[in-house]
Amino acid sequence: MITEACVSRRYLDSGGLMDTWQDLAAVVEERLTAMSSDERGVFAAGAAERLMCRHEALPEEDQAPFTISLRPLLNSVWEAVLGDSTAFTAVKRGVAEYLLSDYCHNDGQDGPDDADEHAAAATLHAAHAYLFECADFAIWAGRRAVDAVDEHLQYLAESDEDTPGLDEALVAELRRQLEDLDLIATYSKDLRYASLGLPIDTSVRLRVEVRTPLSSVADRSG
Repeated sequence: MITEACVSRRYLDSGGLMDTWQDLAAVVEERLTAMSSDERGVFAAGAAERLMCRHEALPEEDQAPFTISLRPLLNSVWEAVLGDSTAFTAVKRGVAEYLLSDYCHNDGQDGPDDADEHAAAATLHAAHAYLFECADFAIWAGRRAVDAVDEHLQYLAESDEDTPGLDEALVAELRRQLEDLDLIATYSKDLRYASLGLPIDTSVRLRVEVRTPLSSVADRSG
């Protein structure tokens, strides 16, 4: 069994610097697998939120309507994973609307690809992670944040902004995910049974102490 302590030991033994972004990705996935489903739901919501905020910051003509339409669903996911059990219905309804829409299809490249946009896909993964408590959905949400790195670098380059190399940016994203996992772990006692419902004051506190830092697109390492 892979425990958080075991994975953290591997990370510390390397001096906090793994050889490649692939190594870091493996550590992220191992830690997610070892976490409770409630903690994984928070991680997935955080990954989706950063992608959604970045998408919402694009010029309006570059925003995807389907992605923007998922903002209420993502907000409901946050409410749910931070202890508001009444949000279950809103999350369930949001996922059902997607499943019944033309955006959910088996037509491959012949069908609409709106749900394959990174923020949209991560939001749907986060909702599924909450509803079905499966580690894969949280892992896929994190992978979407990794997959989005190259596209974001291209956008920065087109905006004449200084851009890091792809490998450097991938490493930075995965280190950010590890920081997020560390933060979530410090609240494990509060989050472990969040899906069953938490006191209102606890949920409010978690919005400030957990959602706010996880939502930030800025580098927290400094």
